Amino acid sequence: MIAPSVSTTANIRAATPADLPAIERLLAANDLPIAGVRACLDTLVVAESDNEIVGVAGLECCAQDALLRSVAVRSEWRSKGLGRALVSRVISDAEARGMRALYLLTTTAERYFPTFGFQRIERAQVPEAVRATEEFTSACPDTAVAMTRPLART
Repeated sequence: MIAPSVSTTANIRAATPADLPAIERLLAANDLPIAGVRACLDTLVVAESDNEIVGVAGLECCAQDALLRSVAVRSEWRSKGLGRALVSRVISDAEARGMRALYLLTTTAERYFPTFGFQRIERAQVPEAVRATEEFTSACPDTAVAMTRPLART
């Protein structure tokens, strides 16, 4: 018997409303907050393979800045460059929108995000509009590390 073929490539595309349940399942499976995801669906990107969502990343726009949020990749897709491709796409999207800087909170990836130019900062240094997001006010624990990355404005 021949095993069914499974794709080893994923297509990165803008998320659609039909993707929301799969996005929420992926975030929950990765212990990431779901709060606020529906509201920023139009700035999320997904990685899809064989008609399944295998990765997600997005922006939550806050005036001239944005929150990088909801970066998750299914376990069997990790260490294949998919997370890097998703984050790079979202950074490009933020630059194309004319955002000044990206901010994020992380409890597990403090060593990963500096490879994209992010630096650790104190929460008090985060602009008020970003600090007012649900992710900052209630979804992420106070122990989450805040990081920032300036953006090239196009």
